[in-house]
Parts: sequence; C-alpha cells; structure tokens
Amino acid sequence: MTNKHLITLGFLILTVALIGKLIYSGLKNIKVDEFHKAAIVFVVDSSASNQKMLPTEIKYLKSLCSLLDPEDAIKILKVSEKSYLIYEGSPSDSTGITKAVEAFTKYDEKDYGTAYGEALKKALEHCLTMQKEGYVPSVVVIGDLENEGNITKQINWETLPKNISAVKEYIPELSMMFVYAHPEKLDLVKTKLNSVLGETKLIVANEQNAQKAQRRFLEAIGR
Repeated sequence: MTNKHLITLGFLILTVALIGKLIYSGLKNIKVDEFHKAAIVFVVDSSASNQKMLPTEIKYLKSLCSLLDPEDAIKILKVSEKSYLIYEGSPSDSTGITKAVEAFTKYDEKDYGTAYGEALKKALEHCLTMQKEGYVPSVVVIGDLENEGNITKQINWETLPKNISAVKEYIPELSMMFVYAHPEKLDLVKTKLNSVLGETKLIVANEQNAQKAQRRFLEAIGR
C-alpha cells in the first residue's frame, strides 16, 4: 500500500471516529422522559338534577379515558344522594366502563341530593392509596357542583382546601380538574383551591371549554 493510500485511510478512520464520537455525545445528552403511571379518580354527578347533561358528561369521561395509557388506572365514583365506587380498572376497558355507568347512573327521581363532599373525601383517599402503589394520582369532577340534599354530605368549601393541602404533603404532584359546572361554581373552585393546587395543577372548564381542557389535564399528569 502506497503512502498516499495510507494517508487517505488514516483520514478516513479519523473522520469515522469523529463522527462516531459526535453521535455518541448527542445520544448521551438526549433526555428520555420517564413514564409514570397515572391514576384518575372520576367523580360523576348522576343526580336527578344533572340527568340532562349526564350523557354528554359520560361521553367526555370516555373521551378522556381514550387519551390515557392502558397501564394507567381509573376509578369512577357516582354522586347522587350517596357516593360510591362503580368502576375500577383500565381506562382502555371501554366495555366495562360503559356497563358500569349504564347500570349505576340511571335516572331515579329520588336521587335528588348531591353528595359531592362525600365523593371528594373518598376520591382523595383513593389517591393516597394509588400513590402508594406507584401511580401519579388526580381527581376529575364531572358535574354541576350544585349543593342539594343532605348538607352533611355536601362540599364544605372552608375545610376542603385544608384537606387537599394535607393530602398534598404525601402527593405533591396531585392535580384536580372540574368540568361542566356553571362558571360561577368554577370561579368558587378557583378562589378556594388555586392557592393550594397551583395554576397548572388545577383545571376548571365549563361545557363550552371542556374539550380544550383535556390537553391541560394531560400536561398536569405529566403527559
């Protein structure tokens, strides 16, 4: 091999080495976002006074579930005279979700009350449990937020911020979204909870803006 060929080969090897080093350095500096499983606790108002909006709100719940990952987990609490769990499982189980909401949110003229306070207490307890299981928890409240029926089961807006603040000591990343309530009710939510949750972790939206709020919610849970 001539000196000219040796010099050319040397330059070629040097060039390949430099390119390889640059590629390695570039890949080394790329930060891959770590995936964190989310646990969403839905609070759905199925009381008699909210039946008109319920079909739309259920579609919204399913729409939000379709944006989640199969590894995420959801729970659905119904709100009427009482509040109790009607579904837990994967957000991708559309059949199971549909069966649960159809079976347990049917119209009952006796279900006039709204146990939102009871529901939120249970939702926050579920969040604490799911956080221990390695999930990033959040609460989504779907309904008009009207106080009706047994006053002891309604939201106490003086104590709720304190309760959420206590939960945040264990779940700093906790987020909450309130949708489909009247703007006046949502303004109350902002007034009472914004200082506790912060602007990015508290999302409120009326019927007209509910769809746009989904993107903000996904960002709040780290998606």
